[in-house]
Amino acid sequence: MRIGDLAARFGLAPHVLRHWEEVGLLTPAARIGGRRQYDESHVARVVMIQRAKAGGLSLEQIRRMFEAPGGSERRAVLTEQNARLDEQIRQAQESKRLIGHALTCEAPDFTECPHFHQLVDEVSSRRG
Repeated sequence: MRIGDLAARFGLAPHVLRHWEEVGLLTPAARIGGRRQYDESHVARVVMIQRAKAGGLSLEQIRRMFEAPGGSERRAVLTEQNARLDEQIRQAQESKRLIGHALTCEAPDFTECPHFHQLVDEVSSRRG
């Protein structure tokens, strides 16, 4: 398939695939008549790149994972990202807890609510 076909299959612009080739995420496609031709192995690689990006991996992390010589090295990259995601989830849960209280607080102004201040103190003490 041509670059436009592969890009359209995933809702991407063709220049994204060219960029991924430049940074080492996609192997260069065979050229037929001067045009890039992609096969099913490229489809699988694009799926892996998109899922890794959705998991928060940077293009550099994805490249490191693909270039790793074995499974344990690939897992090390994913272990690092898993720890980052755990931290992001923890922070999102703290934010949700504060927002949840603000939305249900019976005080005229939640910023003056003693319970809200207690929650803020708990969150700020975990940062230090």
